[in-house]
Amino acid sequence: MAVLTSAPLQFVATIPLATRVITAATILLSLLYYFLRWSGNEIASLSWLVLIPGTSIFYPWTFLTSAFVETTIIELIFTLITITPSLRYLERLWGAVETAKFVAVTITVSNIIAFGLNWLEYMVLGYPSFLYEQAYHGQMALQIGVLVAFTQIIPEHQVQLFGVLKARVKTLPMAYVTFSTVMCIIGFQCPFIVIQFGWLVSYIWLRFYKKNSGEVLSGGPAYGDRSETFAFVNWFPPFIHVPITLLANTAYSVATKFHLIPTSNIDVEAGGYSQLPGGARAEAERRRAMALKALDQRVASGASSPVPPRSANGSAPAASRPGPSSLSEASTPAPPTVDVPSKGSSDAIQDAR
Repeated sequence: MAVLTSAPLQFVATIPLATRVITAATILLSLLYYFLRWSGNEIASLSWLVLIPGTSIFYPWTFLTSAFVETTIIELIFTLITITPSLRYLERLWGAVETAKFVAVTITVSNIIAFGLNWLEYMVLGYPSFLYEQAYHGQMALQIGVLVAFTQIIPEHQVQLFGVLKARVKTLPMAYVTFSTVMCIIGFQCPFIVIQFGWLVSYIWLRFYKKNSGEVLSGGPAYGDRSETFAFVNWFPPFIHVPITLLANTAYSVATKFHLIPTSNIDVEAGGYSQLPGGARAEAERRRAMALKALDQRVASGASSPVPPRSANGSAPAASRPGPSSLSEASTPAPPTVDVPSKGSSDAIQDAR
């Protein structure tokens, strides 16, 4: 009997602090919502439990706590199955403080944007339903944020969905965003619109504002991940890269001009990015992705190089005989040049092998 009672306690003890608090808050607030609904007080409890654009300005804590309320048992089970293990993994890499900041920023800013969008729709269209008949709840914004974080850390890792579908981690966020877009088009803006906001907010936080636990080679703390493999344009298909790049560069220039983005102490000679928190596995995954991308570009450039023309008999044309001045110049051969690969390139190629 003692073994049976101690096993769950030991499992709970292995869960990091921030993950444990977030999971407990999700269970308690969801159970409170179920109790109030079954007791007939659902209408009175909505205003201070979930985010209602027309009333939440008087209950500002709902911009954060509404995410911890799952209105159905199925949603609660799905959240506990997906979010708890994911946050446990991230917290072991980032630490409790950075994990809590990531969760709070992703949820709160996404809800603020949704709140502003509903008020804008009300002012333009004049329908009160945008303010009082839509209640934002659940952790959809956090779910897409976790997928973005996994795309940063292990983009090439392959997962199996429902035991049938296989996909790389880097393809999952945009698949979830596409699902959100379809649900919004058919009329389910609330709460699926927060998926799109959560994707954008979590990416901006991880790209520019998250403080890495390690130190860059130049010696200072690094904010965000400025590497090319985590660029904004890589979320989209190649045929729209040009307008997306122009839009992203313009937004970045404006944000930099107004000092909205913290400076990054990154040594360009050291590879242009800081080592990812999480040790050798995350770093090897990143270097592997960079090496594969460089190899693909080199193969593509080699395939597009022109082939020298051949003569009628199928042999390559003979080189023209040099004149006297050419012979005199050729008598003194130039010293050979040797390309010495940099340390970062050799490490990336070695990790790719």
